[in-house]
Amino acid sequence: MSDALLTGQETPTTLARQSTSSAERRGLLSGRQGRRVREALLAYLFLLPAFLIVGLFGLFPLLFAAFMSTHRGLNKIPGAFTGLGNYVQAVSDFTYLLGFWGAVILIFIALRAIKRGVAAAKEKGDSFWRWLAPGMAFGVMVLALLAWIIRLLPLLLDIPNQMRGARNTPENFRRLLNEALTSPEPFQWLLLAACSLLVGAAATWLVVRSRNRRHGHENYSGAFTLATILVGLAGIVGWMTWVELQGNITASLASGGLNIGAQMTLISAGFVLLWLSWRLWQSASHRSSMMSVGLRLGGAAALIIGAWVLIAEAPRIIAQGDAKWWYALLATFYYSLGTIPPQLVVALVLAVLLFQEIRGRGFFRVIYFLPYIAPFVGTAAVFKIIFSNRPTAPVNEILGFFGIPPLGWINEPQGILNLLTPGVQLPVWAAGPSLALVVIMIYGVWTFFGFNTVIFLAGLGNIPREMYEAAAIDGAGRWPQFRYITLPLLSPTMYFLTLYSVIGTFKAFNHIYVLRTGAALGTTDTASVVIFQTFQRDTRYGYASALAILLLLVIIVLTVANNRLAEKRVHYG
Repeated sequence: MSDALLTGQETPTTLARQSTSSAERRGLLSGRQGRRVREALLAYLFLLPAFLIVGLFGLFPLLFAAFMSTHRGLNKIPGAFTGLGNYVQAVSDFTYLLGFWGAVILIFIALRAIKRGVAAAKEKGDSFWRWLAPGMAFGVMVLALLAWIIRLLPLLLDIPNQMRGARNTPENFRRLLNEALTSPEPFQWLLLAACSLLVGAAATWLVVRSRNRRHGHENYSGAFTLATILVGLAGIVGWMTWVELQGNITASLASGGLNIGAQMTLISAGFVLLWLSWRLWQSASHRSSMMSVGLRLGGAAALIIGAWVLIAEAPRIIAQGDAKWWYALLATFYYSLGTIPPQLVVALVLAVLLFQEIRGRGFFRVIYFLPYIAPFVGTAAVFKIIFSNRPTAPVNEILGFFGIPPLGWINEPQGILNLLTPGVQLPVWAAGPSLALVVIMIYGVWTFFGFNTVIFLAGLGNIPREMYEAAAIDGAGRWPQFRYITLPLLSPTMYFLTLYSVIGTFKAFNHIYVLRTGAALGTTDTASVVIFQTFQRDTRYGYASALAILLLLVIIVLTVANNRLAEKRVHYG
């Protein structure tokens, strides 16, 4: 037994321990809150390499493309600043609609993030608004870093131009790089980012130390950070749209053309009516009265008609844009619609057949998967020979056996509806995909249905066999089992494949570029091909970047629409 316990006095060792524990309690990262902060810092430290890799190879190319899309020039990086001029050249006055509604959507997402944060804090009894200062400080830091990169990029890209000839020396490079990094305007933005980081860290520490220790351990600064970033981006997009719109309105008034403001108002009102009709149509399914359902469906139909009348101004605007880009988007939509449904249907049928207890099913699975793993360029070249316009081509030989004259196939620019109705000449947008594009669709289905089959097989393997056995005991046949068990439980797999296929078809390039021919007159040039030609052949880097951003926006819109349509139809068991 120690002397301290016998005498009731504290030894120097005990006093040292007490002073140490007291210092730890008073420390910056002490206690329960300090432990949480230390754990968070350690987690972010481990995630830092991943952040750097994703930022360098994922976010930076996108940021650089957005930066280049605001510059114009032939064979110039970055070229002269033109604002939204490249977008106006591509989609004409639709640029102002995209800019205006893009800013509105960004603000809406910011408000929704705040609303969700308030709801989450209220549910847990936490204080939400005390995180306003640190969240806004971190948001300003991100925006300042974004401005720093945008201001620094032109200076860095101009260094190669200043190192030509005898000036191409390491010493000159280091001098130019140092001048770029220490340039006043970029350095001011970097300084603002550093100050915002310090303010955010200090404000976070004050909030953590001042809040009630019994509850309120959640950190809600992320909602304010996201909202600040989105509002800042909305302000940038709105400002650029307004500047571009001011010049166009002046030019339109001088030439006595259409009022751009009226065009934007009419088309925007049309899209709002379309959204209202969709909401009204959805609400009809929740009504018990047939009269209420009929009235809502009739109102939705009337709104659709009104929206169509208001959006009738759109074709005139489209005619003012880049016709090649619009036809490329049309070809991309045709290619997507012509490949995704057949891929999924054929893959589902094959997956159901190969899931049965049959001999050699492993062999057939490998055979059907081979087109997906085969080199695209080689198989596309073979398809190009099979579907050649020569009378002796394999497909024309087969058609000749049935008395059908040879077709142009991969070299045929006419739409399939014009070919089926020789006496009627439809416009390009209404004639359907060209026969050359149909050949590319066939190749796409042949290539990717094996991949979809393998994914469907994985989904079928996750369905419990007990459900089929119970259904069979109840007297359900093969078709009712497929309809009421297989299809609902495969809906997550279908959703994934649909989303994956939509993104893949809009980004498809390799096989399309190999199969396209000059005789098809550009009817097989999808959006990705046009972007590549604009960049590689025409060396219009800024315009190609603007087209790439527009294609990204189309993919995002389709992805969001797919999520909205499928979220209530996907059954997870």
